[in-house]
Amino acid sequence: MEKVIDIVGLYLDPPERALVLCVDEKSQIQALDRSVPIVPMLSGTPARATHDHKRNGTLSLFAALDSASGKVIGSLRARHRAIEFKKFLIKIDKEVPR
Repeated sequence: MEKVIDIVGLYLDPPERALVLCVDEKSQIQALDRSVPIVPMLSGTPARATHDHKRNGTLSLFAALDSASGKVIGSLRARHRAIEFKKFLIKIDKEVPR
């Protein structure tokens, strides 16, 4: 509970001249191609998609949210290792002003 209070406190009342980023990762996002394009929604009819697809592997998504500005920094990677996460942290460092 203490940790939750500390984290939420950073978002609600960040220290002066501080940047608070929420960083998360989602691994194994399936890259799929449908055999037939999805039929868009019509009035009173939901969108429709076929059951079959071509699997093109998986991707990993890394994302950071600047809680003050709402800016999102993201990166898609073919692999999910510490080296990819480190590259993402370097990207954040380059995109965020000192």
